[in-house]
Amino acid sequence: MKLIVVESPTKCKTLKKFLGKDFKISATMGHVRDLPQKKLGIDIEHNFKPEYKTIEKRENTIKDLQKETKKAEKVYLAMDPDREGEAIAWHLSQVLKLKDPERIIFHEITKSAIEQALKHPRKTDMKLVDSQQARRILDRLVGYKLSPLLWKKIARRLSAGRVQSVTVRLVAEREKEIKDFKPQEYWSIEALFEKDKKEFKALLIKKDNKTISKLGIENKKQANKILKDLKKAEYKVADIERKEKKRNPLPPFTTSTLQQTAWRKFRYPAKQTMFLAQKIYENGLITYHRTDSLNLSQQSLLQAKEFIIDNYGKNYWPGFSRRYKAKGRVQEAHEAIRPTYPEKSPEQLQKKLNKNALKIYELIWTRFIACQMSSALFNSLKIDIDAKNYLFRANGQTLKFDGFLKVYALKFEEAILPALVVKELLKLKKLLSLQHFTQPPPRYTEASLIKTLEKNGIGRPSTYAPILSTIQLRNYIEKDEQKRFKPTEIGIRVNNLLVNHFPKIVDIGFTKKMEEDLDEIAKGEKKWVPVIKEFYEDFEKTLKQKEKEIPHKKLTYEKTRQKCPQCKSPIVIKLGRYGKFYACSNFPKCKYTKTIKENDLKIKCPKCKKGGVVEKRTKTKKIFYGCSNWPECDFATWDKPLTKKRLIWGNKTVQECPECKSPLVETKRKQIKCSNKECGYVQEK
Repeated sequence: MKLIVVESPTKCKTLKKFLGKDFKISATMGHVRDLPQKKLGIDIEHNFKPEYKTIEKRENTIKDLQKETKKAEKVYLAMDPDREGEAIAWHLSQVLKLKDPERIIFHEITKSAIEQALKHPRKTDMKLVDSQQARRILDRLVGYKLSPLLWKKIARRLSAGRVQSVTVRLVAEREKEIKDFKPQEYWSIEALFEKDKKEFKALLIKKDNKTISKLGIENKKQANKILKDLKKAEYKVADIERKEKKRNPLPPFTTSTLQQTAWRKFRYPAKQTMFLAQKIYENGLITYHRTDSLNLSQQSLLQAKEFIIDNYGKNYWPGFSRRYKAKGRVQEAHEAIRPTYPEKSPEQLQKKLNKNALKIYELIWTRFIACQMSSALFNSLKIDIDAKNYLFRANGQTLKFDGFLKVYALKFEEAILPALVVKELLKLKKLLSLQHFTQPPPRYTEASLIKTLEKNGIGRPSTYAPILSTIQLRNYIEKDEQKRFKPTEIGIRVNNLLVNHFPKIVDIGFTKKMEEDLDEIAKGEKKWVPVIKEFYEDFEKTLKQKEKEIPHKKLTYEKTRQKCPQCKSPIVIKLGRYGKFYACSNFPKCKYTKTIKENDLKIKCPKCKKGGVVEKRTKTKKIFYGCSNWPECDFATWDKPLTKKRLIWGNKTVQECPECKSPLVETKRKQIKCSNKECGYVQEK
């Protein structure tokens, strides 16, 4: 009997479909060893030697595997094809004391891929193991050494992370940009024309043959002067330019672009996208989903060609296979994320995959098929219109051939312009001056933050989702009503301390350099111990210095006029991990604390008429509204109760539904409806 060990039971089931009775397949259920939870677990004096412990909940799994390995004539370790998978394979071989384990690699769970992997086993790649180990040790050193400083100087139970702290900095700095932003006024001039009973617009772009920049018309006075200049002007077609424009398909997905697109289309957080992709991969339907490569195998390109021609026609295949190359340092041995069987359309898998997983599969499938299709073609029309010394421009476009857009829909607008000829005089209907203001940069979304992390070389494909989930779990950032990231008060405090006192830890360039060092360790170009040593020597020196320099917890105290009901000492407001709270200044002798009242909307509870409606949060930080008299009153709603005067929050009564008298609420999409689901009343706009 030959034993194949993988990480998950789902992977086991898929492999069993391809392998005969000679093979036994078992799962480790993930990592089997890690650094200890309650101590540093790194011998700094002896080349940062890690002290690994068996994960408690894996002990029974290991006992079962020990029995199975004794019976097996050969053991294959078939963990995922990345550094994390290589580390799991190495740890397992250490725990099971395997003398001659065979490491097999495959990027898709298909019969041919498994057979090829079994024909070409290899030894554990210690370069990859060293790289993963170096990352783990770096993160442990930062977390265990820096977190206690945050406890002393800011609040208990805070923690610091190497790449997480840089991500919090990005969010905090974007928030400051928004707060400090000063809008700048500018104007645009539009001309509305009519031809053959059809209207079309043209935008003023030049004066005296000089281009007018976006901010070129600074105020109403300047705009009015232009309108005055154009009074009684003759509008004549100066030039007509017709072109055929191509729109090429997007490349296949990498981890980053899949996470970004899943957020934009479905509002799936990165963690959810990775969970769904993992299940689809383990079912053998897509290639490995943690990758930064855009490579596509020759076989997949031939399959795509055949599928496109058979299902859409020869004109939808461009006549050549499209190949894509990623920018920067990538693992080119990997492939992009693609379906393992292009012929398996999403419609065919409706019974095999659940609703959410099917959405992710459809994204991957359509993107892959589209990336090998013909370009979309547009007829583009540009019309320049003279008016005295001014030039207006009208742009139009129509779709000529949909190409890849037949499979992978992207936004585009068709603008149809009337048939015109050069020197034709136009009938002006209206001349408009429009006021605008520059806008601040938007808060990060899941998509834009992941894109920024990738652009700046922070983290790697396997780390984007954990980074975002960790800093939300630690309450350093949260999502606003539009699901965009903003820093919490505690997140801002932690970030300010790190920026001011540990600039290297939160420096984007330094973090990128560290990621590059880890890549070089994985390639065998650097040894892991010197990399850790170089970082730690400077870090430890700074840590000791800042222990003395930073004031002790004064950063989080706010005085009040209240007295402690237990010892009569002054009450102060402290900042904890989950926000502000009242505490006795005589702590730790007196441990009196009190929660600061939630955000009261000054609306009477519509159910009990005694309590007030307050804004609350679930454990996952979702906002909801409930009665302040909970648990005596269980009134709760996800949507904000509506007062009698919609725009003035502070009224003492709630606007009632005209049909059932239940409270009206305003949804996050600004829709007014009845809170009683059985009623179904929705206010028309």
